[in-house]
Amino acid sequence: MTYTLSINQRVPLGDVAATATAADPVAIDDTVRARVQASRETLEKFVAEERVIYGVNTSMGGFVNYLVPVSMARQLQENLLNAVATNVGERLDDTTVRAIMTARIVSLSRGNSAISLKNLDKLIAIRNSGVVPQVPQKGSLGTSGDLGPLAAIALVCIGQWKARLDGEELSGAEALARVGIAPMELSFKEGLALINGTSGMVGLGSLNIARAKRLLNTYLLISALSVEGLAGKTKPFDPRVHALKPHKGQQEVAKFLWETLAESTLAVDELDTELLLSGEMGDTAKAGSKSIEDAYSVRCTPQILGPVVDSLAAIEKTVEDELNSSNDNPLVVPDEIEVFHNGHFHGQYVSMAMDHLAIALTTLMNLSNRRIDRYLDKSNSEGLPAFLCQENPGLRLGLMGGQFMTASLTAETRAKAMPMSIQSLSSTGDFQDIVSFGFVAARRAAEVLDNVAHVVAFELLCACQAVDIRGTEGLSPATRRLYEATRELVPYLDHDVTITDYVETLAQHLLSEPGLG
Repeated sequence: MTYTLSINQRVPLGDVAATATAADPVAIDDTVRARVQASRETLEKFVAEERVIYGVNTSMGGFVNYLVPVSMARQLQENLLNAVATNVGERLDDTTVRAIMTARIVSLSRGNSAISLKNLDKLIAIRNSGVVPQVPQKGSLGTSGDLGPLAAIALVCIGQWKARLDGEELSGAEALARVGIAPMELSFKEGLALINGTSGMVGLGSLNIARAKRLLNTYLLISALSVEGLAGKTKPFDPRVHALKPHKGQQEVAKFLWETLAESTLAVDELDTELLLSGEMGDTAKAGSKSIEDAYSVRCTPQILGPVVDSLAAIEKTVEDELNSSNDNPLVVPDEIEVFHNGHFHGQYVSMAMDHLAIALTTLMNLSNRRIDRYLDKSNSEGLPAFLCQENPGLRLGLMGGQFMTASLTAETRAKAMPMSIQSLSSTGDFQDIVSFGFVAARRAAEVLDNVAHVVAFELLCACQAVDIRGTEGLSPATRRLYEATRELVPYLDHDVTITDYVETLAQHLLSEPGLG
C-alpha cells in the first residue's frame, strides 16, 4: 500500500518505521507538489534578484565567507556531497536506510527547502525502487544535519558511491540504471537540501521507538508473569493507592498489573499472608514463615516502569515533532516570500531524546536483572529450587549460566547510558562549534535496545521455568497466553542445554512481535 504525504498531514512517527519495515512505497499529493514548486520558484526569484544566500551563491561550512557564482552551482553541490560523505564502519541495514530516506522525504515535503520538484520526485522514486544506498554507520556530528549519512544517500541519487539492489552491491550509477532512473542533476541549494537536516537520526530514532514500544508493552505482561513466578503480592498494585501519587505512567502500570493478575492464583493475596502471620504471632520476637512485603523489584514495578512509560511517550512526541519539521538551512518560505538563515538542522532535541531512551531502557533492564537474580537465588525465590534446577541439581547447573550473560549485558548497557548529547566537540574551523551527536545517540540507543531485549528474554525464560515448577494452572488468562506463546519457542528445561539460540529467538520476537505474536 502506498503511503501518500499531504501538506496538511502530520506524519505519525510509527508510520515511518512501518513503511520502512514493510518496504511500502511513499508518494506526495498535489498539495505537496504545489508547495514544493512554490518554494523553488521563490528561491529562483531571489537568485534573479542577486540576493546573497548561503549554499546558493556562497560556499558552505568553513568556507562560508566564499562567494560562488550560480553558474558553478552543480559543481558546488556535488563537491559538497563528496566532501562530507566521510562516515566509516559497518553499513546500515536496508530498513534503516529506507526509514532515513522516508524521513528526509517527509521534511522536504513540508515545502520550505527549495528543492526542485523534479529532484524530489527522483528521491521518492529511488526510495521506492529497491535501490538502497550503502550508509556507513559512524562519523556524524548530528549538527548541520546528519551530513555523512545523508550524503551517502545523496551521492547514489546523483549516480555515485555504492548501493545494494536485491542484495547485490553495485555502483550508484549501475543501480539506478538497472531500475531505469536517471541520476539527479543538482542546481543551487539542492545538495544542501538533501543532506542539511536531522533525517538520519529521526529515521533511526523512529525504528528505535517502535521497537522500544513493542518491548515495553510485552514487558508489562512479563512483569505480571514474574509476579506469579516469584509468588508476589498483588495489593501494592491496587489502583486506589496509586491514585494518591498522580503520575500517569505509574497509574497505568499499576492498573495493568492489578487487572491482569485479578484471576491469578499464583500471585498472592496479601490478606492471606497477613492472616498466616497473625496466627504465628507470639509473646517474643521471631521470624515469620513469610514476609508481609515483597522486594522492590516486585512491589515497586509501577514506580519503576511508570517513568519508562511516561518517558517513552515524551520521546516519541519529540522525535515526531522533528520528523514533521523543515530542518535544513536556509529555508525558503513561499508564504512569507522570504529566505531564513537558521539552525534548524541542529539535532539536540533528537540527541537528548535518544539519550533519554537509552536511560529509560536501562532502567527497565535494571529491573529485569534484579528479578533474574531473585529467580536464581534460592533464598529469595519464595520456594523455587536454586537456579531453577528442579531435576538432578548439582549434576545439573540449571539456568546458572544465563545470569553470566545478563550481568555482562547489564554492565555494558549501563556504560552506554552516559549521554552523547553533552559530548560536544568543535569542528569546521570553529564554525560548527557546538554539536549534538544525535545520530550517535540514536545508534547507541539501538545497541542498548538490543542488549535489553536479551536480558528481558532471559527473565521471560526464567518466569516460564518458574511457573512450570509452581504449576501453570494458577496463571491468569493473559499471562497464560504469554506462557504458551513462549513455550512454542522454548521448552521446559529439565536437562542442561545451550540456551543461546533460545534467548536470541525470544529477544528477536520481543522487538518485532507485540506480545510475542
